[in-house]
Amino acid sequence: MTADLIVCGLGPAGRALAHRGLAHGLSITVIDPLPDRLWSATYAAWEDELPAWLDPAAVGATVDQPTAWGTQWHRIARRYAVLDTARLQDSLDLADAEVVADRVVELGHHSVTLASGTVLNGKRVIDARGIARSPALAEQTAYGVIVESDRVDPLFMDWRPDNGAHPQAPPSFLYAVPLGGGAMLIEETCLAGRPALDGATLRDRLEHRLRSRGIELTGSEPVERVRFPVQGGRPGPRTFGAAGGFTHPATGYSVAAALATADAVATGTSPWPASARAVQALRAASLRALLALPPADVPVFFDAFFTMPPAAQQAYLSGRTDLGGTVEAMRRLFTALPTRLRRRIAAATVGIPLRSHIRMGSFIME
Repeated sequence: MTADLIVCGLGPAGRALAHRGLAHGLSITVIDPLPDRLWSATYAAWEDELPAWLDPAAVGATVDQPTAWGTQWHRIARRYAVLDTARLQDSLDLADAEVVADRVVELGHHSVTLASGTVLNGKRVIDARGIARSPALAEQTAYGVIVESDRVDPLFMDWRPDNGAHPQAPPSFLYAVPLGGGAMLIEETCLAGRPALDGATLRDRLEHRLRSRGIELTGSEPVERVRFPVQGGRPGPRTFGAAGGFTHPATGYSVAAALATADAVATGTSPWPASARAVQALRAASLRALLALPPADVPVFFDAFFTMPPAAQQAYLSGRTDLGGTVEAMRRLFTALPTRLRRRIAAATVGIPLRSHIRMGSFIME
């Protein structure tokens, strides 16, 4: 039998694509070495990014106007949604799909060869297996614990320097979001680094930061560890999710973009119009700029970002095909930065190497 669509990989992107293909009456085959594995990561999105078809039960908690700190306090005029991982996975029902527990070793335009030697045929084949780690790729890392929600206030991003890090060391920020049911995830996060900060360093910083705020951990708290590339996807008609370049390289977010485009891709529409490819190039330039910032200036950069109008913030964070909005947001951000940072940002954006300073994920002084 030739399936209408073969989806390789059953993370959130692959599962959403297969689920929406079934909703549109397609015959679907999904392939994953462990198709029943439970997801353990925490996923979040801006509420306005989520598609109307998503089961409301998949949202575990929301924050109406999350706060952020650079060198000063900011309120973000946009509702933030933290997904209930288990309910999200359950809601993307695949009961009518053919599920194959195997590993893909070769992908063709209309066929997939598995480690078992089986060859499956499909009218379309889409790779949603994510991105393999590589020293050449910038990564996001985080170390977090789950505590009672009354111990910490929600914080979207907190760059205040109370985590014990040396002022010239690669920076990291605190992320604290409710999970629902009285639980709060608090993470120390390296936004992007090549190499990124390791888990032990982030754990020490988190513990130091919490102690400085009068919060002691018992050591029995559930732990979440995060490590994934923020670049390396290959946009095109045969890839989806992180594998297809959906990861925002300056934030690490990709799940909301995959959910929002799953319908279109399932029915054969390209997720990569010219505007999306141009936006991706601009976002990649933003990652280069972030990696080039001296550590002490990273909070200054985010002060400039969070003082932009809400529409500009939204265009940059979520406007995957909004070329005009992305250009305007980047223009506003550039002009809002101190003059001393503009040359460095401009040079990094166009790929001109600059001497000196420490990248966000590597403690290297020249």
